[in-house]
Amino acid sequence: MPLVQTRGAASAQGFGEFAQVTAANYIEDVFSTFLYTGTGATQTIINNIDLSGKGGLTWSKDRSAARTNSLIDTVRGATFEITSDDAGQQTTESNGLNQFNSNGYRIGPANNVNASGENFVSWTFREQAKFFDVLTYTGTGVNRTIAHNLGSVPGCIMVKRTTTYGYDWAVYHRSLANTQYLVLNSTAAPATGATWWNSTTPTSAVFSVGTDASVNASGGTYVAYLFAHDAGGFGLAGTDNVISCGSFTTDGSGNATVSLGYEPQWLMTKVTGTTGGWRIFDTMRGWSSGIDGLLVPNNSGAEYFAEDYGNPTATGMNITNHGGSLTWIYIAIRRGPMKVPTLGTSVFDVDTLTPAANLVGTKVTNPFATDLLITTQRDHAGLPSSYAVDRLRGGSVSLATNSTGAEQSWGTPYSWTFDYNDGFLDNFAYPQGSVTTPMIYWSFKRAPGFFDEVCYTGGSPYNRAHNLTVVPELMIVKCRDTAYNWAVYSSALGNTKYLRLSSTIAAQTDTDIWSSTTPTATAFYGGPQSDTSGGGALYVAYLFATCAGVSKVGSYTGNGTTQTINCGFTGGARFVLIKRTDSTGDWYVWDSARGIVAGNDPYLLLNSTAAEVTSTDYIDTASTGFEISSTAPAAINANGGSFIFLAIA
Repeated sequence: MPLVQTRGAASAQGFGEFAQVTAANYIEDVFSTFLYTGTGATQTIINNIDLSGKGGLTWSKDRSAARTNSLIDTVRGATFEITSDDAGQQTTESNGLNQFNSNGYRIGPANNVNASGENFVSWTFREQAKFFDVLTYTGTGVNRTIAHNLGSVPGCIMVKRTTTYGYDWAVYHRSLANTQYLVLNSTAAPATGATWWNSTTPTSAVFSVGTDASVNASGGTYVAYLFAHDAGGFGLAGTDNVISCGSFTTDGSGNATVSLGYEPQWLMTKVTGTTGGWRIFDTMRGWSSGIDGLLVPNNSGAEYFAEDYGNPTATGMNITNHGGSLTWIYIAIRRGPMKVPTLGTSVFDVDTLTPAANLVGTKVTNPFATDLLITTQRDHAGLPSSYAVDRLRGGSVSLATNSTGAEQSWGTPYSWTFDYNDGFLDNFAYPQGSVTTPMIYWSFKRAPGFFDEVCYTGGSPYNRAHNLTVVPELMIVKCRDTAYNWAVYSSALGNTKYLRLSSTIAAQTDTDIWSSTTPTATAFYGGPQSDTSGGGALYVAYLFATCAGVSKVGSYTGNGTTQTINCGFTGGARFVLIKRTDSTGDWYVWDSARGIVAGNDPYLLLNSTAAEVTSTDYIDTASTGFEISSTAPAAINANGGSFIFLAIA
């Protein structure tokens, strides 16, 4: 029987020998983890992935209840569902994913993708050379090869027979021999059999199947999902890797360190030396330095939080609680975005809110998923500190900006939840009973050239990798597990000077704090000093840079009169942070939500428990940035004084 094969949008993507030189590829255009709440009615999911034009796969799972994994791809077509947790055949679900769009997809009221009030996740893989490919084929019953459009050697292949019940998923992984296979819908260890992959390693053009009915029965119909491995193809130079298929072996305590060359956002693992389930983690649901959200693709169980299974790092991942002295295979996908932002509103948002009495928590909506949140009560009636919380450390822990104290861990319900595509949930701000207090929220999104975060363990060597992609100009570092000072680096001060975020002190000199080494576009340095790199202690670093039209990290000299600080903006600054460096001075913060106007401008102090001050006019609006008023005190505009600032458009 001749080979009958269909493909996705290969012509649109320029795969294989017909590949054309096109614009740069970025992970945010080909992969999405999207979280949503079911409505029980038709709803459109906008994840900004072009499925109707480019093709791909959407894998959906109910997080709240035990429901099957739903896998629907553009090659088989909308409504045609297969599941990863059983050996069933393809079914038609008109009330499930029933339409692919240029910016996502549409779902009907089917319970396994849209049950009312339940929480869901969908992982979308767009077809793209050197990332992911979907194809279907008809079996022949004899050993054969199947052409693909991945444009590189597959690192993992998942095959499912679609129109006959009772055939398991077959999984090839490059870390196993080409005579071995795994079963996606099973906990079984790898099995050996030449009839699955014909004992043949795939190439950049084809993969091989043998005669087993699960992969190549005569007349059988199949779908194959192909994942690339370290194939480059992304970023401006076209050389960045965005997906890796590898293996790691844990130590006796179940831990491992994996180097990827990038920070991942999504991870699937499977133990290979014994039986054990598949595991999926992602940073949207909570893959951080705390308890992680776990979903298991080989069963229909709801998401559960039981262990700290590890966390991403700037160059890979730390693995914990994966069983002692075991070998695991994995698929890892790079964190995005990879594009440099062009609008401040895409990476920074400021919100004010006065909650109702006795409200346990409320949703704060932003244009993006928040990575770092700095928040406080404006009158400090019940929340005297300003708190920094973030996705990497997990929403149940915080650091007070006006204190040297270690990271605080809050119990339920007083925490922050970051598993939203458009903001966060604040469960902390409202334990005041009948008290209603105004809140301020400064939300930051990690993006190249603008802002990055690194969590690291102190000690030698003192260079720490980061993914800001440019040289950091402002770094704010805090020890998480011990009461050490905040340390602030400013490029205007140099690599032997530092400031304290929780203090008014002027710039101090210490040749150890930054190892007397200026940061680079790939690394920063915390020397043999407890505030930045004490041996074995845990740290977090927030890194900022000037991003054209988005942010400005700079300095100015006070003149005691009105002066305009040109940040290169066109619509003025929405956030301004100022600190005097040659003498004592507070850390002043203004924002557009509370008012940067030609009149009184409320400010808060990050280093203080003082309530917001509303009766002063120290800065004003200016289209190119902001204006320092002639009424500003010496801490902001002393004649001849030195100052640093961070402004965001």
